[in-house]
Amino acid sequence: MSTEFREDAPQPDQGDDAAEQEILQPDREPNILTRWLEMLARMGLGENLLRLGTNMLLLLVVVVVVWLMQSFYQQAPNPAYVRNVLAAGPTPTPSVNVGVVQPPAAGGFNGIPRLANIHTTIPNRPRQEIATYVVQAGDTVFGIAEKYGLRPQTILWGNYFTLLDDPHRLRPGQELNILPVNGTYYQWQAGDGLNGVSKFFGVTPEDIINFPANHLDPNTVGDYANPNIEPGTMLIVPGGTREFISWSAPIGVTRDNPAKAGVLGPGACDPVNGGAVGYGTFVWPANDHYLSGFDYSPETNHNGIDIAGETGEATYAVDAGVIVYAGWNDWGYGNMIMVDHGTGWQSLYAHLSALNVVCGQSVGQGEVIGAIGSTGNSSGSHLHFELMHTYYSKVNPWDFLPPP
Repeated sequence: MSTEFREDAPQPDQGDDAAEQEILQPDREPNILTRWLEMLARMGLGENLLRLGTNMLLLLVVVVVVWLMQSFYQQAPNPAYVRNVLAAGPTPTPSVNVGVVQPPAAGGFNGIPRLANIHTTIPNRPRQEIATYVVQAGDTVFGIAEKYGLRPQTILWGNYFTLLDDPHRLRPGQELNILPVNGTYYQWQAGDGLNGVSKFFGVTPEDIINFPANHLDPNTVGDYANPNIEPGTMLIVPGGTREFISWSAPIGVTRDNPAKAGVLGPGACDPVNGGAVGYGTFVWPANDHYLSGFDYSPETNHNGIDIAGETGEATYAVDAGVIVYAGWNDWGYGNMIMVDHGTGWQSLYAHLSALNVVCGQSVGQGEVIGAIGSTGNSSGSHLHFELMHTYYSKVNPWDFLPPP
């Protein structure tokens, strides 16, 4: 069977047909994506999904960058390379000419040049030898000791022939020995033995022999009982201590035994029978109630207080009693008065400019007995006051005087 075509029948236009097919049958993928996007837009989710997608993409980029950096920095060095570097040893430092500083290159300055310093600062080392210090105006034993990191008694023990264990003897212009360590300074005497000397100062013979500043050779010292040490040799006794040689009044200068004060000078009195007896309480011996000099300091052999006052001002008996010393003191106190209160207590008043009492006289509490001054070893007008008891020795006056 054949098919017949008539010439008058309308024939389809090939161009139009192709165009229609292209319109009716476009690519299906864009159509599906478009329909989904349109549907999500109608639901109001399009913008949110766009933001979510953007954030996820950014997060992915950050994760990738971090991973790449960790991979880069965590790479282990080549073991063979490390072995070669270690085997090669340190790299020699190039020599530097410390005398020449190169000028900056033309056209620019590459930083601040660091000048080489060929000088080395040597730290302070402990002294081994004795230093000399010249006393200045205003110096005290405490201040000088603090400058050198020593105890104040070391200053006194190192300068007995100058200060005689008396801090009041300090004067501007004096040359003091400053020991390198805390201790004492001793002049070797004929017949001394190392065992005896070291025991007296509370140390061992080896402490003295081995101290470098003493320049003693252990191999030539010989017998400790009769060592080869030249008489007159000054020796440092490191860590050594001793009792101060007292230049003050002895304890127990009473009305029935005032002769104990005879070693102090011509002001000692004869025994006295009877006389006034104190109350056991005390008043201030001066108008001012504050210091003008040294405080109570047994470690520097200063067993009283220096009370402020101008020359000529009144000095008062702190309690009733009998005068057992009235006159000059040969040991630096100048004009001095002692009162025995008959209760075991004695009081002492020094550096006076005038005396208003005589030996054996009875005085009442608060009575004027003298005038403040600056006699004896004194650097200025003040009243040196001491309080002592027959059984308790010398005490701190601050503990017994009324509060200022």
